[in-house]
Amino acid sequence: MYLLFILLVFVILIITNVKIVPQSYAYVIERLGAYSATWGVGLHFKIPFIEKVAKVVMLKEQVADFRPQPVITKDNVTMQIDTVVYFQITDPKLYTYGIDKPMSAIENLTATTLRNIVGDLELDQTLTSRDTVNSKMRSILDEATDAWGIKVNRVELKNILPPREIQDAMERQMKAERERREAILRAEGEKRSAILVAEGQKQAQILSAEAKKEAQVREAEGEAEAIIKVQQAIADGIKMINESNPGEAVIALKSLEAFAKIADGKATKIIIPSQIQGIAGLAASVKEVINDLK
Repeated sequence: MYLLFILLVFVILIITNVKIVPQSYAYVIERLGAYSATWGVGLHFKIPFIEKVAKVVMLKEQVADFRPQPVITKDNVTMQIDTVVYFQITDPKLYTYGIDKPMSAIENLTATTLRNIVGDLELDQTLTSRDTVNSKMRSILDEATDAWGIKVNRVELKNILPPREIQDAMERQMKAERERREAILRAEGEKRSAILVAEGQKQAQILSAEAKKEAQVREAEGEAEAIIKVQQAIADGIKMINESNPGEAVIALKSLEAFAKIADGKATKIIIPSQIQGIAGLAASVKEVINDLK
């Protein structure tokens, strides 16, 4: 029975001192109160009553969201800024023995660093230079936490809250800026519209003038062609008359027809050349002889 009890105690000791370290964790081991080793992933056996697990350290990247801190800018504006720090433990031994309460130390270091950096900036610079502030803080914190076995990967300013009156003034300024831009855009649109209308009217006037010019040209060409045809017809008639070798009587008759057309019942006085008068008398005598024969 006694042997069974000893065997049972021995089994319990073995079971309780077998440690399995999971992925992304490290165990810091002390032997008789002094640092002994850092266990990585896998199966380990701890010597009973001599060794102990001093600290279980998580090696994954962690996020620390610190509460807002009051910060005074160079132009004496007090604002509330809260930061987010992304860090990773790279040395479990230094993290365990390098500093007491490392998270509190990081928070305080973040607050003091933020005050130092923002204290050299004015309000507008603080609001527009987040990337610069983030970069400076990450560099300072990373350098300071090396001795604690901590690697600072990123630092972000989560919120920047100016005083309420400053926020109201900024909102009014933004509203005025938006209204100014709207007025500029509206004026540019109206200007563009007026230009387009003027261009349209100009093009319409040009097209109208070109159409009128084209009509006048075609009308003039038609009149010129008609005159040419009339003159050609007259020339052809004269040519035909010359080719037929007309007598004096025919010429006299044609002349009388021409004078008749000239008079047309409107002329009050017509002077007839003597040659045409003689021919007319001859024509009358011939007419009388013909009448006597009848």
